[in-house]
Amino acid sequence: MTATAVRFVAPGRVELGDVAVREPADGELLVRAEFSGISGGTEMLAYRGEIDPELALDETLDALRGTFAYPFSYGYSAVGRVERSRASIPEGARVFAFHAHQDVFVVSERDVIRLDGEDPRRATLLPLVETALQACLDAGPRQAETVVVLGLGCVGALTAALLARAGARVIGSEPRRPRRRAAAQLGVEAVAPDRVAERVHEATEGGGVPLLVEASGNPEALAAGLPLLADEGTALVCSWYGTKPVALPLGADFHRRRLVIRSTQVSTIPSSLAGRWDRRRRREAARGLVSELPLEPLATHVFPFERAPDAYAAVAGDAPDLIHAALRYPA
Repeated sequence: MTATAVRFVAPGRVELGDVAVREPADGELLVRAEFSGISGGTEMLAYRGEIDPELALDETLDALRGTFAYPFSYGYSAVGRVERSRASIPEGARVFAFHAHQDVFVVSERDVIRLDGEDPRRATLLPLVETALQACLDAGPRQAETVVVLGLGCVGALTAALLARAGARVIGSEPRRPRRRAAAQLGVEAVAPDRVAERVHEATEGGGVPLLVEASGNPEALAAGLPLLADEGTALVCSWYGTKPVALPLGADFHRRRLVIRSTQVSTIPSSLAGRWDRRRRREAARGLVSELPLEPLATHVFPFERAPDAYAAVAGDAPDLIHAALRYPA
């Protein structure tokens, strides 16, 4: 069988090309895609050529073998119907799959999530919800504490919303007005960057916040955010900057105030949580959140699959009203 897939062929350039699809083996499914989501983070780094080409695509997923050396296929947010099953999931079931953008594909049953009754376009946000959930787990309990989230794209807005649901008082910072409006619909106070320091001062009576979440993808944002922290505060970095350099002010103020900079990342479960969480539990929790959260304000754009190059150009162009884009496959 032959399928059509998005291929990353050079920085700033994707093409549609034919790929061979084998018959599913025991424990596998043949899935026909309905929608697939385009990540504004890692996937845009790949699109722009800002990832080390020798880095593995994803060592945890069977569907993403190889490296970021051109040409390659990438993506991890496909939703479709099972067309042929050699596993426990029946034919006709709707599933989410961690798979690259492709109209028909074979995937292991362990790499899919059942989506009974879920809207397929909303479900393309599932991996971003899972990323935000991991950020909140890494942040730890923040009941009644004021925290700041820099950048209110999908991951930032979702992280802010989940922290607020867990009892934190969240101040979100985002330069684009449509993203601030979308975050507000998720229950997040959102202000422009030139107002965030003032809001932090008001909310903490000048003491600073114990937690800053950096989710903007902008290498300059982390340095600008460190002064918002209280003494011994933590900056939790969601952003992956790829090969872009990041300059940080790590002088006397950083040391004397004992500030902490930590990363958060969704591919693994940190050892501090491994006794209570594993990837299966986290994915099940994220699946539930997809149904519970008001995700519609984030799902702003849909492009026909055959216009994939236009979709990537739109996401990379930072259109002010675009938050999350998805490809729609022919019925």
